[in-house]
Amino acid sequence: MSAWLLLIGAILSEVTATLSLRGALDHSALYVVVVAGYALSFGFLALVLRRGMGLGVAYGIWAACGVVLTAILSALLFGEAFTVPKASGIVLIAAGVAVVEIGSHRARGTVDARSDGSDGSGGSGGSDAADAPHAPGALGAAAPARRREDA
Repeated sequence: MSAWLLLIGAILSEVTATLSLRGALDHSALYVVVVAGYALSFGFLALVLRRGMGLGVAYGIWAACGVVLTAILSALLFGEAFTVPKASGIVLIAAGVAVVEIGSHRARGTVDARSDGSDGSGGSGGSDAADAPHAPGALGAAAPARRREDA
């Protein structure tokens, strides 16, 4: 199963749990759904991360979609107000998630470019063992040079 389908499962189970939390105020049996939904949601989220999706992206999408769906569904199911500021907030949340996703793609492109040797380091991260000094304490002496390279 793809990470994206698992993320959808995490979102839907979290939203179900959250809406059930509101419903449990009137029907205490729904607390079982609350606990099961949150446990399932975190289980799905763990599987998403195991499949390699970045934590910032997975959590951002999970949390943002959860907020948006909960706001919309709570208005429909429980008659909560759906105001212009609430709708504006939903738009801002969606924009924020899009920016995080775009940023993660750009960061991956930067990491890929660095690892292919295009940064002049030959892909080894800075210096080869053959270039390192061989005097006692050389490891400590080489560290400041690496910091200057990274700055």
